[in-house]
Amino acid sequence: MRIALIGNPNSGKSSTYNQLTGLRQKVGNYPGITVDKKIAKLSESIELVDLPGLYDIIPSSPDEQVVLSELVSINEEIQKVVYVLDANQLETGLILFTQIADLGIPMILAINMIDQARKNEIEIDLDKLSSRLGLPIHSTNARTGEGIPELKQAIISDQFKIPNAFCRSNYSDLNNPTKNSYKEWVIKQISKINLFQSGSDGPNNDRIQSDLIQRQRLIDMILRETSYKPAVLQATKRALKIDKIVTHPVIGYAIFLVVLLLIFQAIFSWSAWPMDMIDSLFASMSSWVKSTFSDSWFTNLIAEGLIPGLGGIAIFIPQIALLFFFITMLEGSGYMSRVVFLMDRIMKKFGLNGRSVVPLMSGIACAIPAVMAARTIENQKERLITILVTPFMTCSARLPVYIIITSIIIPDTSAFMGLDTRALVLMGLYLLGVLAVLISAILINGIMKSTASNSLIMEIPVYRMPYWKDVLITIIEKVKAFVYGAGKIILIISLVLWFSASYGPKTVEIDNSSKTTLFSDDIELEESYAGLAGKWIEPVIAPLGYDWKIGIALISSFAAREVFISTLATIYSIGEDFEDTTIINRMKNETIKGTNQPRFNLATSISLLLFYAFAMQCMSTVAIVRRETNSWKWPILQFVGMTVLAYVAALVAFMCIS
Repeated sequence: MRIALIGNPNSGKSSTYNQLTGLRQKVGNYPGITVDKKIAKLSESIELVDLPGLYDIIPSSPDEQVVLSELVSINEEIQKVVYVLDANQLETGLILFTQIADLGIPMILAINMIDQARKNEIEIDLDKLSSRLGLPIHSTNARTGEGIPELKQAIISDQFKIPNAFCRSNYSDLNNPTKNSYKEWVIKQISKINLFQSGSDGPNNDRIQSDLIQRQRLIDMILRETSYKPAVLQATKRALKIDKIVTHPVIGYAIFLVVLLLIFQAIFSWSAWPMDMIDSLFASMSSWVKSTFSDSWFTNLIAEGLIPGLGGIAIFIPQIALLFFFITMLEGSGYMSRVVFLMDRIMKKFGLNGRSVVPLMSGIACAIPAVMAARTIENQKERLITILVTPFMTCSARLPVYIIITSIIIPDTSAFMGLDTRALVLMGLYLLGVLAVLISAILINGIMKSTASNSLIMEIPVYRMPYWKDVLITIIEKVKAFVYGAGKIILIISLVLWFSASYGPKTVEIDNSSKTTLFSDDIELEESYAGLAGKWIEPVIAPLGYDWKIGIALISSFAAREVFISTLATIYSIGEDFEDTTIINRMKNETIKGTNQPRFNLATSISLLLFYAFAMQCMSTVAIVRRETNSWKWPILQFVGMTVLAYVAALVAFMCIS
């Protein structure tokens, strides 16, 4: 049996899903957080499906179409529905509830956030409401787990019931009373919708509007009989007072910049000690392997290839954890929705849809779910523009590159009001990504001539204290995804790099004749396969201040940006004795051949930072853009355009600073 979990955005649906199944899906307080369905086993015979949140049964965007394709599918994939309703927003949530009820699907109603309703002095007669709606109702608090065991038992024991009909009779077929004509009407309206047609008004808007008005009247009548709600909620009063400051057209932006600056300051200052400890630990591990085991190719593989490569990722776990800690806190508190609202004012001026802010802000974590989050944008052209510019946002994969290079060239000093100079540089790189998004959006919008409305309609949740369990789970899951996801790639690349950097072809003279050995280990690093490949591309990257070693790292980092550091860690480990030599120190000590000048000087380092700020450098992002646009044209143009921009920016920076 497949059961769907459905509700409005911000109703606590995903938190309820987590509590019921034990799976840890990301939970946030802005529209579009769930852009695809999630499936988990509730029991041996029951699958629970978490579908995207929506307000209306007639879809206006691809993520809403996911829900409808499940509910009205020909194969009847969804047999039953658990509907999650915010106790503080009964009027809004019951609109969608009545629409699903008229489809004739068995349901259970879970009224969530019951604790907030009590604080807001909302009174609900659950027995009377259950009678009027015609189905069982359970009150829950998904954040604390209150009422979840009872809800789970109700699902497993099959207490589902087809609710009372609301407006279904308006669509009745007099010649066939048993036929669900409302469901057929919904399917017909959906078939008329061209989700990607610019400026499309959708099908039969007059009939849809009339249907919504009638449902609203019925809901108002039911709620007058079954509930009491103050004119202004206590939580809303508090939120309005705070919003006067945090969404102010001037002060709001200043607060947001301060929040970002404090986050970057914490990323550097709080993670310094654990990073140094991890870096030293991996250096000691390599040294121990070298000194403990006999000198062999396998010992060198472990000490010079595997350990340095993995160390190049493990060193950034503290900063990745801190980044997602702050992002989760901002989302869980409700502040992120205010940022979306605040940034919408800017987005409109650059030709982006207001909903573009959601994927762009998501891009700070990772471009892949951010590109998928663009499904919430109704207009095809604006959705495409958002997809094309989103990879400019600084994702967590760029963070390792930024951190390591910034730590090499920027001293650990205070610049302004005791703030770390490196934190200011890191913030500048993030803002540079935002600037690239806005400028590229203007250019693309000018070419594509999108004329649809840019209005943003979204629900702003009240301020809440983030649920610490969800925060902790999110951090653990994101760190695990970072380590396992990147770790698999890094493990393979580290082994391949060690082999290609340790072996190469060698020609020797034997009895006045030459003989070429394809896999000789008696060679210099420059004569290895990796060295030969680096030398081959060196003429292209030399104008940027890069040598062949950096070139190898650039190529390998296309698999994942963070591989850049682990690649250099592996290359610089070949032949090292590892006596108290950490990754950072090895990079600092690397010199330009024939001189005592550091390889990672100011000009080269700034060039690298700009290259990674603009380059796509992520095959997973290319793949997801291909899937979302259903064409190879756009990801190819995107990759080529961003690479050219990155090269030019890096070249100009190196020439100017040198």
